[in-house]
Amino acid sequence: MKSATLEFLRQRFSDYYRKETIIPPSSLSQREWGFVMFDASGETRMRRHIAFGSTQEIGEYVRSITPAHIYYSSAYYETPGAPTMDTKHWAGADLIFDLDADHIIRGAYDVMLTRVREETIKLLAMLTDELGFSEKLIEVVFSGGRGYHIHVKDLAVRGWGSAERRELIDYVCGTGIDPGHILAVRSPSPRGWRRRYIAAMSEYLSWLQDLPVEEAMAELERLEGVGEASAERFLAAAPDMLRKINEGIPVNQNDRVIWPVIRALTSAPDGAFATRLKQKAALADEPVTTDVKRLIRLPTSLHGGSGFRVTPLSPGELADFDPLVDAVVFGTKGIMVDCAIKSSMKILGNSYALEKSTVTVPEALAVFLCCRGLAEISGGG
Repeated sequence: MKSATLEFLRQRFSDYYRKETIIPPSSLSQREWGFVMFDASGETRMRRHIAFGSTQEIGEYVRSITPAHIYYSSAYYETPGAPTMDTKHWAGADLIFDLDADHIIRGAYDVMLTRVREETIKLLAMLTDELGFSEKLIEVVFSGGRGYHIHVKDLAVRGWGSAERRELIDYVCGTGIDPGHILAVRSPSPRGWRRRYIAAMSEYLSWLQDLPVEEAMAELERLEGVGEASAERFLAAAPDMLRKINEGIPVNQNDRVIWPVIRALTSAPDGAFATRLKQKAALADEPVTTDVKRLIRLPTSLHGGSGFRVTPLSPGELADFDPLVDAVVFGTKGIMVDCAIKSSMKILGNSYALEKSTVTVPEALAVFLCCRGLAEISGGG
């Protein structure tokens, strides 16, 4: 990054932190803080093992250094400013879910943001409708980049270790489901993962029957342990199986025609059935949830990779939230930049098609492009 671009970003971020009051998390004195600075070399260098006693102290520090990224610990510590993790004395942690569009879909930035919002809404429904968490204890945060964080601030889970959190993330991701507990049990009104699993199996069987016989046979024979005879028998039995699962009738686990293939379907992580089942899950980043000492982006700070505000939301605000408008803090003043590549971008309600050239763009877009490394400030400033 050129010095003029670096100075441009520092000035814009400095203006924001001079005018805006960042909102600290609860139990401020028990949190560890970390800061990543703007650096012309592009290296990520974090200052961490820092603690603060007041909102004023945080504000003064941030304004004095103008960081590119601000993080705080999801964990609570007795001595958060201690120089090593062992000497901080862990005292619990918020439950965090991270949904990143990069793990879900590839495509245009606005398309990725729309898709990851859908996954976040799906996860919120699981947490409240199926797992019993109160909306009042849940905060949704647009990360400022490509996704959302969900913070569950329920005292009942604060002391959970990684193992308990692993069970929860396995549930929302649909990991480790035993088909015997789903299909071999009468399910006249299935709910939760029973409903989702039955829907995925129904979709798979319907798709399988619509294929030409040769293709359906090839699909089944790709499964481990399924030969031509097994595939042929399963394909013949599929219509009756489809009828049973749609009517909530148990599928007999002693059926040696159906169950070996069902087990093979379940064991194929990238197969056609697994793909359908995965679409029913909430695709959260598992390591984030299981990590009880995670540093997470501070809501109301700026994301150094976009210039967007890390925006806190209530669960009810998510459906109408547009990050390319609502998380944009910079304006429309024209800034001349040298675009490094051809690209397109939607921001503040407008679409921009950019060539590899020098062009004048709104300040908000200039900040985004420079943060992303897609452009430099033109002409030395």
